[in-house]
Amino acid sequence: MDLSEIQKQIKVRYGAIDKASGSLFLLSVLLEECGELATAVRRKEMTAKDEVVDVIFCALSIANLLAADVDHLLQQKYLQKELDEVTKSWTDIPK
Repeated sequence: MDLSEIQKQIKVRYGAIDKASGSLFLLSVLLEECGELATAVRRKEMTAKDEVVDVIFCALSIANLLAADVDHLLQQKYLQKELDEVTKSWTDIPK
């Protein structure tokens, strides 16, 4: 199953709930999950893997509300461009 199919299944299963909750609520949940991921990574906990999944799930839920095709946009923005073009603003990465 690819990312597009996963996003579609999330929309089918959770779309009505997400729409009722609204984008600001989903954003707050995403930020909470990002905080949990940061804590797990910082502490080198095994739960970090689960937190990554929670972050992706929340991001895909928001993407569905925005009608954003994440698979297509990721490919367009990060995979179809040259590496230097993508990373030119990443000033904290040693070259």
